[in-house]
Amino acid sequence: MMIKQSPFLLLTVILFTIAVFVAALDPAPEDPIFELYMHDLLGGSSPTARPITGLLGNIYNGQVPFAKQIGFTPPENGIAIPNANGALPTVNGINGVPLGTGLSGTAYSGQNLNGIQTQLGPDGLSLGFGTITVIDDILTSGPDLGSQPLGKAQGVYVASSADGSTQMMAFTAMLEGGEYNDNLNFYGIYRIGSAMSHLSVTGGTGRFKNACGFAEVRPLIPSGQHVVDGAESLLRIIVQLKY
Repeated sequence: MMIKQSPFLLLTVILFTIAVFVAALDPAPEDPIFELYMHDLLGGSSPTARPITGLLGNIYNGQVPFAKQIGFTPPENGIAIPNANGALPTVNGINGVPLGTGLSGTAYSGQNLNGIQTQLGPDGLSLGFGTITVIDDILTSGPDLGSQPLGKAQGVYVASSADGSTQMMAFTAMLEGGEYNDNLNFYGIYRIGSAMSHLSVTGGTGRFKNACGFAEVRPLIPSGQHVVDGAESLLRIIVQLKY
């Protein structure tokens, strides 16, 4: 007695066999893990980041009384005039960058939950709250700024918490080679003063097409081998991807 085979069943078997054969020739890639170092430079002669909005952005861009282009410094014997919210502009005296700008966190009066000191205005909000900083940061293979360059990180970070303890980051890591066609997109919250933060990998192009995953972000103290005249924040980014 012969059993008549269904054409649909036969086609299914053929397609399954082809899929197994192709998978054997081109196995799924392992989950790659790699490391980047991101150098965020505020102020000085070669900045890679600039605040463009918010109170601290106005100070940085010279839009308050007695301000210089890279920060607030009153003239000799001058008196600082409070801003609209009653707060006095404050800068890092070494490089003229407004305190509270950037990814490192800076000493103020007052304390937030992460132990980073912040200066609050009369409305109870951090002076940096709402500041948007545009970045064109350098990516290297090692922690020193003079290490092998890997590409650029372009995007923004935003002071997103009222106490000044977090920055919302959204940027694209454009890795050299192929005219920046190998890009990875990152998004998430960076916690100032925390030993580690996490960012999501939201996609990519080139060899990172269809990539997803996350990145562990750790703040480091710059080695000082490559001297800069601005304020440098150094981040170690360990990327873990899946496809």
